[in-house]
Amino acid sequence: MKFKAFLTDNGVSLLDKRFLPALEKMGKICHLYLTRDHIYFLHNLLNGDGIQCIAQFRKEALFDEYRLSSQNDDRISFAIDLSLLHRALHSIISIYTEFSASDSGVPGGNSAPNHIQIKLVKKLPPHSQQPMPFLTFETKGYKSAVIQDVPISKPLSRSDVLELQAALDMAQDLPQTLIQVPDMHQLQNFVEKMKNVGDVLSVSISKYGDLHLQVSTSLITLGAEFRKLSVIGEQAQSPTDDQNLSAQSRTRIALQRGDAMTVQVSVKHFFKSLQCHAAKPDCAFYGIAQQGACLTVVFQFFIPGTHQTDKAISLHCRLPVLDPGAS
Repeated sequence: MKFKAFLTDNGVSLLDKRFLPALEKMGKICHLYLTRDHIYFLHNLLNGDGIQCIAQFRKEALFDEYRLSSQNDDRISFAIDLSLLHRALHSIISIYTEFSASDSGVPGGNSAPNHIQIKLVKKLPPHSQQPMPFLTFETKGYKSAVIQDVPISKPLSRSDVLELQAALDMAQDLPQTLIQVPDMHQLQNFVEKMKNVGDVLSVSISKYGDLHLQVSTSLITLGAEFRKLSVIGEQAQSPTDDQNLSAQSRTRIALQRGDAMTVQVSVKHFFKSLQCHAAKPDCAFYGIAQQGACLTVVFQFFIPGTHQTDKAISLHCRLPVLDPGAS
């Protein structure tokens, strides 16, 4: 079982400035899953509790000279503490920057190109007789090298990797209707207010491009409606006779016509999913899975300077649905 690669400048920026800060807010521990062509950060795919979060990168988006081999069809996965990973990466970046600056002043320059290498190793920790696995960062200067070790779990067995891959395949299924929410800050501010009202959020999505959010208690009902948003997938023409109806009435009629779906989720889960905004997506889409299995949030990234989707990066969350009796 071997893994070794060099982080690109773009990979350093994506992880340190955008994705690791966002993924840390999803949960401290995740599975890092390495395949021949992709790198995944996966939250809660095996235990099924809480928000499932899937961040996927093509290897070229993060690494150069990507080398991976294992007896599990060249697939390796292990659990890792994201705060330790981010701290180690941030530290090695600082040293790498210092080395790069000092090497540039060396007469004749540095004959060896200065990169950040990442690899899997086994080491004997202090006061231990049992070698342990680590994900190691290394950068070399003109006269020295610096290493940062991040402890990881024992790599997953073949059966666990197959289970993880099956869960990933299932989590990649997208709802038949997705609606685009253009103003994430507005949505975030509204949900911030909802946190103080109740614990259960009702989310309705229609094929007309309407998103309706509502939290209710015995004393108060607080709701918001976003209308005529962009729709991807199955869509329908909005009725012309519902313009003067209330948001609740429009939603009820759409549900009766089979043009909408509604689920209940935790307000805390919904708010936590919005923290993925730290990864700086260009827009977000919301949808409800078939039979109301979960609420899905898909974050879209554009190629810099364009409005074309960057297919090398993807991020989406699946929020578990509460039993209707929970409200």
